Amino acid sequence: MASSSSSSSRSFKYDVFLSFRGEDTRKNFVDHLYTALGQRLIRTYKDDITLPRGESVGPALLEAIEESNIAVIVFSKNYADSSWCLDELVHIMKCREDMGLTVFPVFYDVDPSEVRYQKRKFGEAFSKQEMKNVTKAELWRKALVAASNISGWEPKNVANGHEAAVIQIIVDAISDNLLSPNSDIDEDEEFVGMRARAQDLIKSLEIGTGGVRMVGIWGVGGGGKTTLATSVYMKINHHFQGHCIKVDNIREESSKSGLKKLQEDILKGLLKIEGSVQNVDQIIRSRLRNSKVLILLDDVDDREQLQALVGSKKWFGDGSRIIITTRNEQLLKSHRVDYISQVRLLSHDEANQLLKRHAYNEVDPVKDYETLSSRVVSYSAGLPLALTVLGSFLYDKDEKEWMSTLDRLKQIPESEIVEKLKISYDGLKKVEQELFLDRLKQIPESEIVEKLKISYDGLKKVEQELFLDIACFFRGISRNDRDAMEILDACGFHPDIGIKVLIQKALITINLDGYFDMHDLVQEMAHYVVRGEHPDNPEKHSRVWKWEDINNLCIEDATTENDKIEAIGAYYQSPYMVPSPFFKFVSNLKKLRWILVSGRNDNNVEGPNFLSNELRYINWTYYPASPFPDSFQPMNLVVLKMNNSFQKELLRSHKRLPQLKVLQLSCMRKLVSTPNFDGLPCLQKLELRSCDDLEEIHPSIGNHRSLKSVKVEYCRNLRMFPTIFKMEKLELLVIRSHKSLEFPDIQANMESLVELQLNRNRFTEKVFPLLTYHLQRLDLVGCCLEDGEIPFAIGEMSNLQELRLINNNFSRLHFSISQLTRLKLPNLSGCKRLLELPQLPSSIAILVAHGCDSLTDVGDFYIDCKRLRYASLVCSNMVIDGNRFLQSMLEGETAENQCVNLRLQGLEIPKGFTPCLRKASKWLSECTLELPENWCSNFCGFLMCAVVGSYSSRRITIKQVTDGLPGMDSEDDVIWKESVGDEIFTWVVYFPFASLRHTNWWDSTHKKLWFWFSGCSGFGVRLVGRKGGSGPSEEISTHSSGISYGKDDYTTGFKIEHDSKDYLKISPRDFY
Repeated sequence: MASSSSSSSRSFKYDVFLSFRGEDTRKNFVDHLYTALGQRLIRTYKDDITLPRGESVGPALLEAIEESNIAVIVFSKNYADSSWCLDELVHIMKCREDMGLTVFPVFYDVDPSEVRYQKRKFGEAFSKQEMKNVTKAELWRKALVAASNISGWEPKNVANGHEAAVIQIIVDAISDNLLSPNSDIDEDEEFVGMRARAQDLIKSLEIGTGGVRMVGIWGVGGGGKTTLATSVYMKINHHFQGHCIKVDNIREESSKSGLKKLQEDILKGLLKIEGSVQNVDQIIRSRLRNSKVLILLDDVDDREQLQALVGSKKWFGDGSRIIITTRNEQLLKSHRVDYISQVRLLSHDEANQLLKRHAYNEVDPVKDYETLSSRVVSYSAGLPLALTVLGSFLYDKDEKEWMSTLDRLKQIPESEIVEKLKISYDGLKKVEQELFLDRLKQIPESEIVEKLKISYDGLKKVEQELFLDIACFFRGISRNDRDAMEILDACGFHPDIGIKVLIQKALITINLDGYFDMHDLVQEMAHYVVRGEHPDNPEKHSRVWKWEDINNLCIEDATTENDKIEAIGAYYQSPYMVPSPFFKFVSNLKKLRWILVSGRNDNNVEGPNFLSNELRYINWTYYPASPFPDSFQPMNLVVLKMNNSFQKELLRSHKRLPQLKVLQLSCMRKLVSTPNFDGLPCLQKLELRSCDDLEEIHPSIGNHRSLKSVKVEYCRNLRMFPTIFKMEKLELLVIRSHKSLEFPDIQANMESLVELQLNRNRFTEKVFPLLTYHLQRLDLVGCCLEDGEIPFAIGEMSNLQELRLINNNFSRLHFSISQLTRLKLPNLSGCKRLLELPQLPSSIAILVAHGCDSLTDVGDFYIDCKRLRYASLVCSNMVIDGNRFLQSMLEGETAENQCVNLRLQGLEIPKGFTPCLRKASKWLSECTLELPENWCSNFCGFLMCAVVGSYSSRRITIKQVTDGLPGMDSEDDVIWKESVGDEIFTWVVYFPFASLRHTNWWDSTHKKLWFWFSGCSGFGVRLVGRKGGSGPSEEISTHSSGISYGKDDYTTGFKIEHDSKDYLKISPRDFY
C-alpha cells in the first residue's frame, strides 16, 4: 500500500466510494450506511444515487473510484456473481496500490475466509463468472484475496449483531480517518496553507471534551478569517447531529435587519422555528441549554451582537462549540472567549502558490513570469483576497499587461500589516481604544480596496456597471429574482454572460442558496468606486441604495438638478411612507436609468413633473394620481411595472415606447384606458390585474406580433377582449374575470399557444380555434360547461399535460381522456353533477375530484395508474374500496421515491393502525408507536390514517421518545404542513423512511416514536413491512416528501414545474 502522504496531497471529489452487490444489500445495509454517511456530511458515491442519468456505468464508476478518498467494499453472498462488482474490486485494489486509496471491507452475512478462498455460496457465485471469463478470473481472485486480508468488519460479530450499532461504528471509523492529521483539508481550495491553520483551530476547539467552548479568530479584512472558519465548521459539524448554524455577514446584517432577525436565524437553523418569534431572547436562553450545538458567527463588529447571540455559555448544552470571526481582537477579549487566534497571513511561498493558481491555473508559471509573480506577491501583503482577485484579473494577460498592473500597484502605498501597528491597550481610556481600533481597521483596508479596484478597472464598461449594480443593490438577492434580472437585462448588461465573467474574476459568487454574494471588502471596493471623491455626498454618487441617504436627499437637496444619480432602490415599509419631497427629488434626476419604489404616499401628492428619458426600468408602487409628465419620452424604457397606483391613464397623449418588453399594471383601480399597442412594437409580456375601472383594452392589441404572454385578471368592468387578428407568437393566454367578459374572436394562427387559462368566462365556440394539439395546459374553470358543451377536440390534444375543468355543470365527459397519453394532472373538483369518472390514462400522477357530490362509483381505474401518487376523491356519496385503492398506489412506480397521499370520504380509522392514545382537544390527537427490533431493516415506511376536519392547519409531527417523554419541540419534526378547507374526510398518507432520514430525530436505534396530528378527530399509524416485490422498497431518494403552503391541496407535497423541454414536471418537494 502506498503511504498516506501520497493520498493526502490529492484533492477528492468524494470522501467514500461504496462497492456492493445491489440485490443483496441495496435496500437494507448499504442504504442505511449511505444515509448515515450523509448525515455526517460525508460525500459518498453510490452508483444508483450519484451516477448521472444516461452515462455509461463502467467508466463513470472507475473514475469515481479514482476521485474517492476511501473505498468501502460490502462483500455479500452474491457479490462475486457480478462481473461489474469484480471489475470494480480490481480497480479499487489497483488504486490502493498506486494511489494510496484507503480500503475498508465489510463482510455482510459472509465470512472473510469465504471471500479469501472463494468457498461455499460465495465460491459458487464466483465460479459462474470464472467460467464466463477465464482471462479475468486470475485478476479477480488476486483482488479478492488482497481485500479479504484487510482488517474490516463482520456485522454479525460486532455489537451483538445490531446493525444500527455496526453502521455507527463504521461511520465513526470513516469520519476519524477523514479527520486524521494525514487527511486532506481543503489544501486545493482557494486558501493555500489551509491544512495547518485548520488543524490548529480544530485542536483549540477540543472536540470530544465536555463543557462549552468559544474560539475567536481575528485579523485584517481579506486575510482569510471566513475561509478558515468555514473550512473548520464543515470539518467538525458532523459531531453535532444537525444542530449547527453558520451566521454570515453579521456586521452588515445587524445594521440592515437588526439583531432580532439574526436571533431568529439562529433559532431557525438550530430548532427549525419559522417566522417571527416572540420573546426570542428567552427562547435562545432556555431552549438550547440541553442541546449540543455548533455556531459560527462571521464578521462580528460590536459587543452587543455577541451579547444577543451567544451571551453566555450557560445558554448552550454540554459539548457545544462557538466560533467567532472579527476584525477587532478586543471584542473577543471583552467577551472572554476561551481561545483567541490571529489569522496568519500567507508567507511569501504560500502567496506565490496562491497567485499562480489563479493567474496561470497551474503550479509552475512560464519562466518569464516568475519575477513578475514575485513582485505582485510583494504588493499583496500576504492577503488571500487580494491575491485571488489580482490573480484572476491577470489570468490570460500578456507580459505587457502584467507590467502595467505592477505600475498601478506601485502607486499604492505599502500596506502596513496589523502587527506593525498594534500597540498595547494598557493605559488607554475606553474612548481612545475605540478610536485606535477604528484607525487600525481603516488604514490597511483602504489600501486593499485600491488593489482590488485594479481588477474592477480591467473589466469592460458594461461589466463594471453590472458589478456595481449587484454590489450596491442585489447582494443577498436570488440569482433568479425576477426584478433583479429584469433590471440588469433592461440596462443592457447582458447578465447571463456578465455574471459568469464576474464570477471568473472572483468579484462575485453565487452561494449555495443561489444568492448573489461577495467578500465584504469587494463590496466596499464597489461602494468606494460609486462614492468616488465625495464619500459623504450621496447626491454625487451614481447609485443610491440606503434609505437614510434617500431621505436626506429629499430633505436637503430635493430641488437641485442632478446629473450623477443613475439608479435608486427605495423601499419604505409600513408604517413609513414615501416622503412628499421624494417626487421633487426624482424630478431633478436627469440621468436616472432605473428606479424601484415601494411604499405608500399621500393620495393628494403631486407626482414628478419630470422623468429622465434615460429610464430603462420603472417599478413603482403607489404612484400618485397624475399621469407621467408630457416631457417624458421613454424611448429606452424596457420594463414598466405599476402597482396600486392611482393614475387614470399612464400617458396623456399617444407615446411610442419602442423598446418596452414588459408592461405590468396591477391593482390600478382608477385606470380607464390602456396605451395604444401600436406604439409598443417590442412588447412581449402584458399583465392587467384588478384594474376595476378599465372598460376596454385598446383594439390594437389584436394585431400585435411580438406578444408572448397576456394575462387579464379580475378587471370587473371589462366587457370585451379585442379580436385577435395576429399574435402568432403568443404562448400564454390567461383570462380570469367576471362572466360578463366576452371572449375574443380568434382570426389568427395560434400554433405557438401552449397554455390557456379561462376562469369564470362563458364558454363559446370562439374558444375552439385555440384548442390545438400544441396546448400543454388547459384550464376551463367555472365556465358553466353543460353536457355537450365540452368540445371533442380536447380528446385529441396529444400534448396536454394539465387539464382543469373545475366547478362546471356537466355530468359526463364525452371525449376520451384515456387518449391523452401525456396527461399528468386532471382536476374535476366542484363538478357537482358529475356522475362518473372517465377512463384515465396510465400517465396521471395527481387526480383531484373532490366536491363532486353526484359521483358515486369510480370503478377500479387506479389499477392501471401505476404513477399515481396523490388522489383526492372527497365526495359525499362516493363508495370505493379504499384498501384496494391504497394498496394499488403503494405498489405503483412512485412509492419507491416519495410519499403516497390518498383522501377519501369516510369517518373511521381502519383496523391495524395503532390508535390515538390521547386527544388534546377535538382536533388534536397523539399516539406512541412501539418499534420492534430491527424495524428500520424489516419495514420501509410509516402509514398514517386520520379523520381530518376543518381546523386552521394540518400538521403531522414525529419525535423520538426518551425516558418516556417526547423530545423538545422543533419545526424540523414537522413532516407535513398545509392550510385547510371546511371538508371532513379520511386521509391516508405513506411516508417512506428515506423521506425522514434527514430529520434531526431520525435514528434507527429508537424503540419508540411519538406522533402528533393537529387538524384531526382521529388518528392512527402503523409500519409498512417489506415484501419481496409486492410493496414499496426502501431504495428511494433521500429528499422526498415535503412541506409547502399552497392553494391546491396536491401542491403540499409535490412541486409542479414547467420547463421548455418536458413542460410539466411533478416531483417531491425538498423538505430539508
